[in-house]
Amino acid sequence: MKNVRKIGWILVGIAGILLIAAFIIVQKLKPDYSGERGMKNLTADVSVTYDPYGIPHIDAAEETDAFRVLGYVHAQDRLWQMELLRRVAVGGLSEVFGKDLITTDQFFLSLGIDDATAKTVGELDPNSKVAILSQAYLDGINQFIDEGPTPVEFYLTGLEKKPFVLKDVYNAVGYMAFSFAMAHKTDPLLTIIRDSIGVSYLEDLEIDSSPATEWIKNYTGEEVNNASAMVSQVSEVLAKVPVPQFIGSNSWVLGPEKTKNGKVIFANDPHIGFAQPSVWYEAHIKTPSYEKYGYHLAGVPFPLLGHDYKMAYGFTMFENDDIDFFYETLNPEDSTQYKTSDGWKTFEVISKTIKVKDEKDHVFTFKKTVRGPVLNGIANQVQGTAPISMDWIYTKGENVVMEALYGISHANNIDEFRNALPKIHAPGLNTMYGDAEGNVAWWASAKLYQLGDSTNTKFIMDGSRGQDKKVRYLEFSENPQAVNPPWHYVYSANNQPDSLAGMLYPGYYLPENRARRIVSLLEPKNDWDKAAVQEMITDGVSTVNPTIITELAKLITVKDLSNQQALVLDHLSKWNGDNSTTNTEAAIFHRWIYYFLKNTFEDELGEKLFKDFLSTHFHKRLIAPMAAKANSVWWDNRQTPDTVETKKEIVQTSFIQAFESLENDLGSDISKWTWDKVHTLEHGHPIGQIATLRSFFNVGPFPVPGTREVINNMAFPYNGESEFKVTAGPSTRRVIDFSDVENSMSILPTGQSGNPFSKYYEDQAKMFVNGEFRKMLLNPQEIKETASSVLLFKTAN
Repeated sequence: MKNVRKIGWILVGIAGILLIAAFIIVQKLKPDYSGERGMKNLTADVSVTYDPYGIPHIDAAEETDAFRVLGYVHAQDRLWQMELLRRVAVGGLSEVFGKDLITTDQFFLSLGIDDATAKTVGELDPNSKVAILSQAYLDGINQFIDEGPTPVEFYLTGLEKKPFVLKDVYNAVGYMAFSFAMAHKTDPLLTIIRDSIGVSYLEDLEIDSSPATEWIKNYTGEEVNNASAMVSQVSEVLAKVPVPQFIGSNSWVLGPEKTKNGKVIFANDPHIGFAQPSVWYEAHIKTPSYEKYGYHLAGVPFPLLGHDYKMAYGFTMFENDDIDFFYETLNPEDSTQYKTSDGWKTFEVISKTIKVKDEKDHVFTFKKTVRGPVLNGIANQVQGTAPISMDWIYTKGENVVMEALYGISHANNIDEFRNALPKIHAPGLNTMYGDAEGNVAWWASAKLYQLGDSTNTKFIMDGSRGQDKKVRYLEFSENPQAVNPPWHYVYSANNQPDSLAGMLYPGYYLPENRARRIVSLLEPKNDWDKAAVQEMITDGVSTVNPTIITELAKLITVKDLSNQQALVLDHLSKWNGDNSTTNTEAAIFHRWIYYFLKNTFEDELGEKLFKDFLSTHFHKRLIAPMAAKANSVWWDNRQTPDTVETKKEIVQTSFIQAFESLENDLGSDISKWTWDKVHTLEHGHPIGQIATLRSFFNVGPFPVPGTREVINNMAFPYNGESEFKVTAGPSTRRVIDFSDVENSMSILPTGQSGNPFSKYYEDQAKMFVNGEFRKMLLNPQEIKETASSVLLFKTAN
């Protein structure tokens, strides 16, 4: 008995030692939000006051001091995220995660982001404000790397910390420019459909603009004449990238005539892939000459979203087409040459080396034309022998995107703000603006160009015929825009803009669903206040999906259904499009639509191409039109040559399949088929893919309201799985009311910190799911009174 007791005390002692060791490790690795730090090259002391959600409020005498401290506190909470983001464009992921990322690294290296960055940085004036403030920010990051605790992810991966340089900033912005990547998913697929199945199969795919859609209207103060053998694997490549991808967004800005208090109200919720940590780092900087409450991308000093007492701004994805593909014709007598409209040219051959964890370095080569890289063999995204090259506007010409970000974040009025926007060449962004003077505006910011009349940029074109030749680049004044329109609001939901230049702007626009809902809510109401806008930004109602049900239900033969199936159909027919967690119709609707798409398109496309099809935006655009269309070549099943199937058969079969799949997954009691059972959100950390570490690094899962293409856009793929697991959605929700700007509201999906030992790692996650908000503090006295801690940086020259 004594021995048992002795062993028990030994075990207790060991457990106590382990707990003490764990406590010490946590204390050593967690961020330090209080006390004093010496910082090199400060001109004066800088105080950082952390509010109750861990947002730093940086008060400095000089702007360079503020950005130096910003770099330090940003790195303290997000160094691992910074590390991953700077590695994407330079092919550095395999060094962290091993050989499975080689194809991803090859793909991004071939895009030329890093090469374009080297040119841009080499030409940058080191005495410019952009260079000076960026370097100050990097100095702060690097001081934290030298002196601060090493994030746990570096220990787990065995990765060595290294200083950040200016190239890392530009490469992070370059990744943002590419992460949209819809051209790679769409153009090859449409080319295969045209060339392998037939032109008639393109007619119902809503490739071009529909005059019936919800167009974003232009207004410039004048009357405007409105204009009414490659297989892409880029989805698989991008799926392995361990940082979020930009996909869409909502924003609207209400003029004084539309608000209860007679002041502008600004709303913005950029849609980005969910991950942990989430994409934005919030920081409030105040100096005698500069103040901004901003949202920062990891490793980028200037905020992409921001506001102050004078103005607010944000972005949505423009979704324009800035990538074109070309078939290259080889010289039959010399395979090192390809044909252009100016004669034969020699391929440039480029060699790159990728470091691979626990493996030898991987060396690969690829060819490059005057247009861009030849994609064949780079990442298995091109099959066949015909070389296909890529032309991307981001890597062409002068890159002054960082100057644009500096300009918009330092603008004092609408004119200064607008003057910075032509410097954004890619990615295409809908820039949303509102200010304390009552101005509201939207500009499509991108370097738009016009190709020849015979070209269609949604297909792979012929490089030998000069189809890559730009007829002209548009002036910024010809870009879609609306400034103080007479309807007193502007909005964007990634939908098709109308034309100012007498031409349509090719793009990969999303369907009208969100746009139609936004317009229907904004148009009739002229007494908006902050609370009403907060409610709207979390709206989960679709006005389009019930109309789809109406069209499909017409074709159901009810007598062939079971009693339970008929009851489900009856419920669906009365659905108002709500997608709350207790709703049952949402689960049934999306199962039905998945099978409707599968039974319509998979027989022609095959399993692989059908999966690619579901990764594009255009499959979303055609759901409502196909539901309403009586005749289509797609209805007949090509696998049954002796019979001709009809839409009615597809609709009936799909409904029954949806019912049976839900019954198998959730049981026979249809009242239990609630949305919360199948629609969930988990914020995944790259290390959280390891099962034993998942609960420590990942946040969630949570049942969530909303759905695809509603304002509360909780997006998920159609893939036939039993759950609709959310992959992307609002990366923040911001509501800024200029009648009470100090009480403007926001939320992050998880928390401010990317350090799992921080108390701010996931403190906003449940609030986000519940549609709640918290203040973006600006008032100095309130910041002081509500402070959770203060970190003082003292001069240490």
